[in-house]
Amino acid sequence: MPLTVGTAGHIDHGKTWLVRALTGKDTDRLPEEQARGISIDLGYAPLELPDGRRLSLVDAPGHERFVRTMIAGATGIDLFLLVIDAQEGARPQTHEHLAVLRLLGVDRGVVAVTKADAVDAETLELAVQEARELVPGTEVVPVSAKTAAGLDELRAALARVPAIERDATQATRLYVDRVFTLKGIGTVATGTLWSGSIGAGDVLRVEPRGRVVRVRSVQVHDAAVERAEAGQRVAVNLPAVERRDLSRGDTLVEPGHYPVSYRLDVRLEELEPVPVAVTVHVGTKAVAARVARSGPYAQLRLADPVVAARGDRVILRTQTTVAGGLVLDPAPPRGLDPDRLTVLERGDPEEIVQATVHEPVAGPELQARGLLSPPDVARGLATMGSAGEHYFSCAWAAELRDRVHGRLAERARTHPLDPGISVAELLPAKPWAPLVLNLLEVERRGGKAYLPGTAASLGAQAQAASELEARLMQEEIAKVDDKTLAAYLEGEDRLRRVGDGYAVSSELYDRGRALLEVLDPITLPAFRDALGVGRRTAQLLLERFDADGLTLRRGDVRTRRPARS
Repeated sequence: MPLTVGTAGHIDHGKTWLVRALTGKDTDRLPEEQARGISIDLGYAPLELPDGRRLSLVDAPGHERFVRTMIAGATGIDLFLLVIDAQEGARPQTHEHLAVLRLLGVDRGVVAVTKADAVDAETLELAVQEARELVPGTEVVPVSAKTAAGLDELRAALARVPAIERDATQATRLYVDRVFTLKGIGTVATGTLWSGSIGAGDVLRVEPRGRVVRVRSVQVHDAAVERAEAGQRVAVNLPAVERRDLSRGDTLVEPGHYPVSYRLDVRLEELEPVPVAVTVHVGTKAVAARVARSGPYAQLRLADPVVAARGDRVILRTQTTVAGGLVLDPAPPRGLDPDRLTVLERGDPEEIVQATVHEPVAGPELQARGLLSPPDVARGLATMGSAGEHYFSCAWAAELRDRVHGRLAERARTHPLDPGISVAELLPAKPWAPLVLNLLEVERRGGKAYLPGTAASLGAQAQAASELEARLMQEEIAKVDDKTLAAYLEGEDRLRRVGDGYAVSSELYDRGRALLEVLDPITLPAFRDALGVGRRTAQLLLERFDADGLTLRRGDVRTRRPARS
């Protein structure tokens, strides 16, 4: 499996000289670095091991002013190569770099005690012993970049470090640490491939910019490859992308797998008390943040958006490194929920899905939250309720069913004439609403939902209904103030509504309809006289016939519409 090793150590302890001696490549490429004799930016080189493996080596600067750059190089590495000067021993940046490595979870590597040729045997032995005490359980190798003494032993020690197994199920993610333009080729972005793979033709997103890019070609250590694998140092050629449109801190990701967020929920590992304002290092990006605490947990509220996933490690700094953080939720809601974060920290996919999914969510939407790998998302969703392609908590569905049934029961009690509620009032206008409605044990009639077996009834309105019907037997038309009662009685074929708030008997409506077959032409006066009613009643009836599609008005004359099939 491809691995990346990163150097760490105090300034002038010989990191870059050692890298040159190991690889034959000078990683100080900037004119200022060569003029001043110190590393300022990250350097990269391939390192051949005795067992035939090739490591990607990241050389980080050691000066205290460039710790930010060192962290950018250390994120994504698998092994460390800690460099300690045999004459000086461990110095302040040795300790800070080692702390950063531990906070990033990089606990495997080798210690190189450099400049072995410049000290006597006793001093060298003391330096080696000090290194062993500083990093217990780690192999320590004395070396000299000047004489090449110990280089083979150092390569062999690196080969003996237990291999790191990366999660092969994670989607593609590469944090950009360098961007440049080559004549005739275009823009090239480099970085350590954290997960997944990248090949020519792949479509990726540049986050947090939200830009879609297509990969033209891929190289690993200046050699073209079909696909680069996780753990390798990768150079990606991105056509149609300007140099100014990319920078260190951007992320190339497989679409639909990682959120872009202004918040991170983390579990803190403190070196010093964490203040409210810090700089957070996420991947190769450093961003200002405010810290909200709840016990061991914290929410980092960021000034700029970042890309992260559950399980990532971040560094918190002020003037020095004060803490590390294990990302539990890369895109949390505002506010800390310790119980939820405890579940996320345990890491069980089924538990995580149960704790984070309540109302329906599509599988791809859950995947995009960055909480679980694709296989773990599938495993977690298998325990959920489903409606089409949406998944939901069974407890949420039961609570929703009880709430809906309660509202419908109350509606039936208070509005017996119209016991249904509009579906739009019961459920939000979301794609899953019609699918979930089918699971709530309700009846749908038209656009309304009803409790099973519920039908409209007069209830306390029975007396008012009888009085209205009695009036219509005595009068040709009556004013009806209760529109709901009128609608119910019309549904029972006991009257017909006409005009705005009026009603006639069903018998009068039917007689008027029969006249349409014999009157020719149909005019208001003729219809009025034939039916034996007043002008207002005749006019409202004719307008109702127009609305029912029985007649068509042209001026003062109406014609009968053809019967509908």
